Amino acid sequence: MTNASSATAPVVRGHVRRTVAVLRQRLPFTSTVVLAMLLLAVASGALWSAMEDRPAFPFIGYGVPSLEAGRWWTVITGSFFAIIPWYYLPMVGSFAFLVGFAEWRLGTRRAMAVTIGGQVVSVLVATLFLALCRNSDWVWAARVAGNLDAGFSGGALAAVAVASATLRAPWRLRVRAGLCVYAGVAIIYVGSLADLVHFFALLLAVPLGKRLVGARRAPRPVGPNVREWRLLAVAGLLLLTIAEVTMFFVPGTGPFGSADGVSLSAPELVVLIVLAVPVLNGLRKGSLVAWRWAVGLSAFVTLQGLVTAVLIEVAVLFGGEYDTVGLPLFFVDNLLWMVELILLLVGRHAFLVHRRRRYTQSPGAALARTLLGRHGGSTLSWMTTWPSNKYFVRADGRSYLAYRRHARVAVALGDPIAPDGTAADTVTEFAAMCENSGLVPCVFSATDATIAVTRELGWQHVKVAEDNVLDLPDLEFRGKAWQDVRTALNKAAKQGIDFRLVRLADQPEPILAQVRALSEEWMSGKGMPEMGFTLGGLDEAMDPATRVGLAVDAEGKVHGVTSWMPVHTGAGEVSGWTLDVMRRSAHGFRPVMEFLIASACLAFRDEGARFVSLSGAPLAHSHSYGNGGGPARMVERALESLGRLMEPYYGFRSLHAFKAKFQPRRVPLYLAFRDEADLPRIGLALSRAYLPGLRLRELTKLVRKLSKGARSLTPPARRPVPAASH
Repeated sequence: MTNASSATAPVVRGHVRRTVAVLRQRLPFTSTVVLAMLLLAVASGALWSAMEDRPAFPFIGYGVPSLEAGRWWTVITGSFFAIIPWYYLPMVGSFAFLVGFAEWRLGTRRAMAVTIGGQVVSVLVATLFLALCRNSDWVWAARVAGNLDAGFSGGALAAVAVASATLRAPWRLRVRAGLCVYAGVAIIYVGSLADLVHFFALLLAVPLGKRLVGARRAPRPVGPNVREWRLLAVAGLLLLTIAEVTMFFVPGTGPFGSADGVSLSAPELVVLIVLAVPVLNGLRKGSLVAWRWAVGLSAFVTLQGLVTAVLIEVAVLFGGEYDTVGLPLFFVDNLLWMVELILLLVGRHAFLVHRRRRYTQSPGAALARTLLGRHGGSTLSWMTTWPSNKYFVRADGRSYLAYRRHARVAVALGDPIAPDGTAADTVTEFAAMCENSGLVPCVFSATDATIAVTRELGWQHVKVAEDNVLDLPDLEFRGKAWQDVRTALNKAAKQGIDFRLVRLADQPEPILAQVRALSEEWMSGKGMPEMGFTLGGLDEAMDPATRVGLAVDAEGKVHGVTSWMPVHTGAGEVSGWTLDVMRRSAHGFRPVMEFLIASACLAFRDEGARFVSLSGAPLAHSHSYGNGGGPARMVERALESLGRLMEPYYGFRSLHAFKAKFQPRRVPLYLAFRDEADLPRIGLALSRAYLPGLRLRELTKLVRKLSKGARSLTPPARRPVPAASH
């Protein structure tokens, strides 16, 4: 125990030092203010004794009484204290998170100006507003005008509201919708001085966000897309639902009067929550059924308010009396439901999920092969003809994207197969189909051409593999770099091992039996299920369009097998071949893979092929990261960790290192996705795509097994040899 503690102590100290260094360099303003808050809380005793109960509080807290007494400094001093001890946790925590985010996005000087300016202006405007309104008949204004408050929350909210202008869609709208839901519920249904400060902070900061951050920092604004319409509808319904919960559990008298007579009873609140939760989830996915329920609920509440207004007018007309308790809040509440109804009706086009069949077509592998032969594709495009794929085909029937559907994610495989100049339209319509089907779209193993298209759509990308391409016309195995390959060819010739380039389906049964045995031997050594998706097996190798390389000795024994998929380059031409299956005997000719690949390259070169692709190893590539930063970089690291975890079982990295001896040129392959919020679901979908036979419970057990195996298994040192297909 002592040794373990002494070993981990330097690591912990190192992490602490790095964290402190980051805070000093990137977040000096945030860290300084947080430290000042904590030191003042300890020095004054406010951390364990309520500040609002102390005689000195009028000289520290801000509000109408303090400013009328000439204590102008309270606008500053009040920012560093909380009125009661437990408020320090949300105050300090929210300041560190919100202002830290703003400082990271805006820089220290701009974040300081926005935070301090937002705090001072929002407090002064709220105070002036109350001072002007307190002598009217507005009971709430008169009551709140006599209160004092403390805290830096106005400046923190102003800072994050301004920083949100630097975010791309849909994160900009997500952040602002969350802020507005919070501030809207608080000011309408609670209405404390702090809520009023927050309201004015956001009211002033959100419209000025783009101007304050500068035009270069703010992304170009575009109209609401399908996802943003859904988000607006969800935000509106969420605000109204939280409002009802707030009025029930925290009854009070806000700017529009008491919640008495307005708040729901316990059974009514339960019914609302039971209805709202599935409707909110359905609206998020674009469900037409959920949209109808939301419209019905909003219309019912709106109609209720209109009927009440008519009855009141009738009562006034005939000199009758009516109870006015809670009436202003009732009408404000109904007005918000009316806004939600209008929002749902205007954005109706974003809720068409149940019309899925209208948008998806499944032409089958026959049409896919026809279009692939006509237009050509990438080195992985032959995989789009495999039977497990679904297909999105444009209305003109001239282009398609193959995809797998898992965990409500449509994982498109490789580049779109399309005529020149129409790839962008194919990807755009595929994304629209997914939106209208409640699916998350992404493109896996896309090349730079497709990334350029998705970047125009505002998508993100991360490198997931590298294609290894060999140009054949000038290929010669000469020089020191090719020593291993030449040695394999020479040894094979001496031992009487021949290379055969065949169609596997045409081979006699003895050869097929040996190939099956090699595959079974390979699988039995894994202790893991066979993977799929971009990893083919013997079923795919049996396709007559696929070529298979066999290493056979004089006695007819098969030492190894490789399969090669055709690469169509348009107009019916096959100009290259892509390596897929790799199987070798554990007790046969050791450098059989070098021999098979080199022999296939020479054979394809003699046939007139221009290139071969050794394909990429999943979860393995060189450490030349793309231009992604932040979350994208974290995704790359997560994929790298997963590859390291699975290495003892599938040998992806050994396979990647093995292919390097053929001196290929690296072609990056990417995962393109809309934004970081989709990544957890995409990760689950990719896991199911590669391990399609596993259920969620089995997948969880597999992850545990992998983690345990990675900790306990230490493979012996040996030169890299291919251990997996593709």
